[in-house]
Amino acid sequence: MPMINEEYRGLTYPWGRKDAIKVGEPKEVAPGVWWVRFAMPGGLDHINIWLLEDEGGWTVVDTCMKLDSAKDQWEALFSGFMQGKPIVRVICTHLHPDHIGLAGWLCERFDCDVWMTRSEYLNASLLLSYTDEGIPDTALQFYKRAGFTDEMLSTYRRRFGTFGKMSEPLPHSYRRIVDLETINIGSHYWQVVIGQGHSPEHACLYCPGLKLIISGDQILPRITPNVSVFPTEPDGNPLEYWLSSNTRLLDILPEDLLVLPAHQTPFKGARTRLNQIIDGHRQSLARLYDFLATPRTVPECFDVMFNRQISDGEIQFATGETLAHLNYLVQNGNITRSVDEAGLHSYRANPHAHYIHLDEAAA
Repeated sequence: MPMINEEYRGLTYPWGRKDAIKVGEPKEVAPGVWWVRFAMPGGLDHINIWLLEDEGGWTVVDTCMKLDSAKDQWEALFSGFMQGKPIVRVICTHLHPDHIGLAGWLCERFDCDVWMTRSEYLNASLLLSYTDEGIPDTALQFYKRAGFTDEMLSTYRRRFGTFGKMSEPLPHSYRRIVDLETINIGSHYWQVVIGQGHSPEHACLYCPGLKLIISGDQILPRITPNVSVFPTEPDGNPLEYWLSSNTRLLDILPEDLLVLPAHQTPFKGARTRLNQIIDGHRQSLARLYDFLATPRTVPECFDVMFNRQISDGEIQFATGETLAHLNYLVQNGNITRSVDEAGLHSYRANPHAHYIHLDEAAA
């Protein structure tokens, strides 16, 4: 695969920003590290899977969601590129269906273990258990307080439990991986580096010898992953974890790493991108704080948060991400939350607090 080294917004894309790879055609990005793109429905339309040459077979990082087309693509890899060699382990960076969706299917087929962090495995198991269950009252109350209309709640009811429809059941046991653990894969060691916020305990795989990191959704080149509050933890502060874990990665990772993301294309400029992600959220927090000079509900904050119209299919994610920013400001004392007689929450800047804007901090 010829090198292009396209420069864009402070990052370098060795194979270009777009159309660098075709679905189903493995490309070697480093010795023994192969990039395979799987097609998916939706706006992102793909996920990047990483095949690592290992002793006796292959280590797979992430799996794609439960799709017949994805299973067909795996079958083609088994009989073709992978040369009949078995998968010896499946490592899942985190719990979302595009990453774990076929983990159970692959592990059963090759009688191997799934390797995950504890929080990801247990939370995925919880979400999978909701597949055929009714909606908890606490979940409905959560979205009512956040300003869902009856029509929005009806849509939520119809979609509840879809997590399990996008994922095969996970194995009943797993191999736990932990922060800063080293894993020998092939002739190299890989260090587990944990991030939080997008998911509870997201695992990246850092290989100093190859000067690359498999970043999952923790470091993406042109989009930022959703950081949301969910009904299971309504007063959670995932944005605090997200910002602090990305700041921690700045202390761990060198700038010239090749970053292998779960979506879009590999790039160099890890520290540049981490700073862009952090600054983007800081700017959103500052805009939101200024907007809350008068009380606002969650949906009223969407325009300020996203600077565009939110479609019906995005309401749940937009609500979760907005609440993540609001909860951050509440728990830092910048804004206050109140509730009316109908139970609807609204938010207002705390007149006794002063939010430190980016330009003020720089000064």
